[in-house]
Amino acid sequence: MRVRVAAPDAALRASMHTALGRAGVPLVREPSSDAVLLAAASTVDEALADCQGGNQGGIVVVADRLASEGVRRAVRAGVAVLVQSARATPTRLAAAVRSAHDGEGRLPHETLVRLLGTDRRKQAAPPRLTARQLVMLRLMAEGLDNIGIARALSCSAHTVKNVIYDLMSRLQARNRAHAVAAGVRAGLI
Repeated sequence: MRVRVAAPDAALRASMHTALGRAGVPLVREPSSDAVLLAAASTVDEALADCQGGNQGGIVVVADRLASEGVRRAVRAGVAVLVQSARATPTRLAAAVRSAHDGEGRLPHETLVRLLGTDRRKQAAPPRLTARQLVMLRLMAEGLDNIGIARALSCSAHTVKNVIYDLMSRLQARNRAHAVAAGVRAGLI
């Protein structure tokens, strides 16, 4: 997994190179069909300008502001992962690159809530979840897998699997992303 960084100014490009280097992510200078493209700018639209033609290795956008319309355009353009600049630590950038490379999508929780923008008055009563299910749903929203949740809660991966199975049933969700979206719409997250 390799990354090419695109940014409108050299200082921003250098800071992304430094952060990715600290995370041990190999960088390439020239476009490559298998490399993940990390486009960084102050807005999503500015970052999208560097994504013309797409990228088969996956696309990560790092921007100061993640406005709803820009995020929608980014998703339509094939961007897999969006990261807010203020939260772009080396660890988060490495995780974002890995997600884009694997074809997984990631959005910051606040951005997802804003995009879903549901009217709480029109909703049915939220499903009743146990305290443990709520904690696991929130950890799923943070992007943790079963093993990560098990470590965070000091329990076995088997326990996590069973709790998530019941959680998915209560939320009538098809997959983890659907469960998180249902939790956001229901005001549980």
